[in-house]
Amino acid sequence: MESVDLQNMMLQKLPNLPKKARRVTEYLLSNMRHAAFKSIGEVAGELQVSKAQLVRVARVLGFDGYAELKSCFQKTILEQINPAALLVKATDMKDELPEKILQAERANIEDTWTQTDMNKVGEFCRMVESARCNAFAGLGISALVMELAYMRFCVMGLPSMLMKRGCLSLVEQIRCIPKDSLIIACDMPNYAVDVTEAMREGHENGVKIAVITDSPAAPICAYASLSFFVSAASPTVGSSIIGPIFQLHLLTSSLVVHLGEPARVAMEKEARYLRDERFFHPIFGLKY
Repeated sequence: MESVDLQNMMLQKLPNLPKKARRVTEYLLSNMRHAAFKSIGEVAGELQVSKAQLVRVARVLGFDGYAELKSCFQKTILEQINPAALLVKATDMKDELPEKILQAERANIEDTWTQTDMNKVGEFCRMVESARCNAFAGLGISALVMELAYMRFCVMGLPSMLMKRGCLSLVEQIRCIPKDSLIIACDMPNYAVDVTEAMREGHENGVKIAVITDSPAAPICAYASLSFFVSAASPTVGSSIIGPIFQLHLLTSSLVVHLGEPARVAMEKEARYLRDERFFHPIFGLKY
């Protein structure tokens, strides 16, 4: 069963479930990757329900028991990160592929929105506002998300640093970041050891860390002061970045409103730059 199909099946059954079963199902929907590789006892403990309750929910959802549901989660997760298998599936889809991609990205945005806690968004804004410097870390496609974050922070006039592999490793770069700074990291499957070790170093140095990832099971979550979870399922190769970028859009849009006058002044300076005919054609407007 594909990730989108599994999520849709669970969502369809959700309204008719008893209150406790609904709470369990909502947790499983939001934490599929986490639940896929945790024992039934660990999941039951986090939800503060009995193992028998998890078994009953799995049967209501159409599985023989919790073990079968967990196995389905694992197969779904592993298919999401197996490029060769995804390429074969994409080839088999042929004409259906564009619609499958559309369905997956819609689900990614909806699922990301469902997992967004506005209290945590407010906490993020306060952390950024009080930070001496904001550093951004990520590798692979996660680096694309962080480069966009870095650009937006610079436009808002916030002191920022983009961490990239070069003559220094991420761990070496993070050692230079002051304690009263904030590290913002994105790490999507497959999770990068470099990013995990850099976050460990930052955490040990007392730096606050905010992360964007797809699951509480992601290794960097162990070092995070604040975590935002997104959906990144893809019917083709790799993880999608639509969910992470949507989350980043929510965070930076909330941040610019939170900052108020300082952000307005910084963005007015940016507007003057965008009106400079040495760099842009003004007739086409002031957007990037």
